[in-house]
Amino acid sequence: MNLFIVFFNVALAMLAAPLMWGITYRVKAWFAGRHGPPLLQLYYDIAKLMRRGCVYSRTTTPIFKIAPAVCLGSVLVALILMPGAGISSWFGFKGDLILLIYLLGIGRFFMVLAALDTGSPFEGMGAAREIQFAAFIEPSFILVMAVVGTSGGGLSLSSLFGGTGYHNIASTILAAGAMMMIYLVENARIPFDDPDTHLELTMIHEVMILDHSGPDLALMHYASSLKVWLYGMLVVMIALPTIGLFPFWLYWCALLVGISLVAVITGIIESAMARFALLDIPHILLGIFGMALLSLAFLLYR
Repeated sequence: MNLFIVFFNVALAMLAAPLMWGITYRVKAWFAGRHGPPLLQLYYDIAKLMRRGCVYSRTTTPIFKIAPAVCLGSVLVALILMPGAGISSWFGFKGDLILLIYLLGIGRFFMVLAALDTGSPFEGMGAAREIQFAAFIEPSFILVMAVVGTSGGGLSLSSLFGGTGYHNIASTILAAGAMMMIYLVENARIPFDDPDTHLELTMIHEVMILDHSGPDLALMHYASSLKVWLYGMLVVMIALPTIGLFPFWLYWCALLVGISLVAVITGIIESAMARFALLDIPHILLGIFGMALLSLAFLLYR
């Protein structure tokens, strides 16, 4: 049964993850009074890129070539660790929360290495900003995971289904809010980053993959969509810790609806807000850390 949970978790993510981008962009288009791209646009883009060839600069090394596979592989392994329907993953263990954090960090590390490997100062600037934001947001992510582990009674991802989150409403709301903000930061969304911008002084995530092409770029886009799904899962599981008590198929339906709702909220936020000024973003990220710290304080001193 646990092995089936792993298979279903990964299969559902691989099939449905690119759809979340489509939902977000359709919501943004609706707010702007436009029809917007098809819901399946990212599927079309990935299929088109897979049929093309890759172009490599003479300055790049093998690191640039393996980075897309590492980025995709790290997210897939992280998904393998995720529980489902109230049941721990077959590959789960005590302390897999820590491994999840490191796996996501490895993906970022290789993306930054690939950007620096091109020798382009433009991509180096984006990589430097990515690392700066990571230095601010990763402590917040660790704190939110500490709240999850403490409320569930262990450092395992199965504690996401502890069902104890509602014993302290304030802690649950703050943890879910902080994770939603982390979701926006990690997925390069407004108000922290704009994946659609092409202004040299404001690009962060997108500038790091400018030299990727063909299947490599397809893998990068696919890895990004899987990250959206993974962080969306964490938002839903933290905001609704009792989801693990749902019947088996109802759980999967609720998870799909919940992640789709997160994508809708993302579209609403991007339609209603402008991007923060670049120099103000570190202060906002420190505020997210404060939210996570306050959530842990409420949980420990309830």
